[in-house]
Amino acid sequence: MIQKKICMLGSFGVGKTSLVARFVQGIFSAKYLSTVGVKIDRKSVKLGDKDVLLLLWDLAGEDSRSQVQTSYLRGAAGYFLVVDGTWMESLVTAKSIHKRAQEAVGEVPFMLVVNKSDLWNRWEITSPDLEKLEAEGWMIQITSAKTGDGVEKMFARMTEEVMRCEGQAAEAAGEP
Repeated sequence: MIQKKICMLGSFGVGKTSLVARFVQGIFSAKYLSTVGVKIDRKSVKLGDKDVLLLLWDLAGEDSRSQVQTSYLRGAAGYFLVVDGTWMESLVTAKSIHKRAQEAVGEVPFMLVVNKSDLWNRWEITSPDLEKLEAEGWMIQITSAKTGDGVEKMFARMTEEVMRCEGQAAEAAGEP
């Protein structure tokens, strides 16, 4: 079985842990529990004829007092930048985290996950904000950890992208 480390990055309270819980266990809890350090979950995903074990590293959120520990990113095949659609500052923070993540792990697949689509009427992040990032090549997925909308799709898309990039790297190295 192929194993791939995927990190969950973003501000405190954007729903990183809730997205992982929805994906791995199929549950949602409205009770907020702040992640301390890192929490690791795993789930196997079928991709064609391959089984891929995703090692999901849910990193503590970032705020003005503490930054994401980029040392946790070592060995990551990809990462999610999770933001709260109702909170524009979470997007600003995600852009900052993205720059540091690229410095730490280089050019690996990443996806902006705009969470809390169930609160669409309260969103501060707008379609033009997202269209600008898409024009810059960012993969974007809108989700709701609460309802489950888009959650399976975000992990499936990331798995496909990670495996596609691995295949390209093997081809470039002359491997079969």
